[in-house]
Amino acid sequence: MALTAEDVNKIAYLARLGIDAKDIDAYTRDLSGILGLVAQMSLVDTDDVQPMAHPMDQTQRLRADEVTEQDQHEYFQKQAPQVEADLYLVPKVIE
Repeated sequence: MALTAEDVNKIAYLARLGIDAKDIDAYTRDLSGILGLVAQMSLVDTDDVQPMAHPMDQTQRLRADEVTEQDQHEYFQKQAPQVEADLYLVPKVIE
C-alpha cells in the first residue's frame, strides 16, 4: 500500500505529532514499506499453524515463591503523615 504525503500529514495530525516538511518523504517511504510488509504477511496461509506463546519451544524458568524481605508495614505506617485503618490518607486532588 503506497501512502501519499497528504496521508502522512493526516496520520501525524491524528497522532498529534509534529513532522518537519523535509522529513515527510522519508516517513512516506518508510510507512508505505511497513504497510506493504503487513499486506504481504497477511497473504500467508496460517490455517494449519498453531499459536505459540513464545517463538522458542521452551518453558519459563520460575523461581521459588518465597518471602525474602522483612515485613516493614508498621515502620512505613509510622513514617506516613496521615494513616487511618492501615490506609495512607492523601489530599483529594480530583473534585
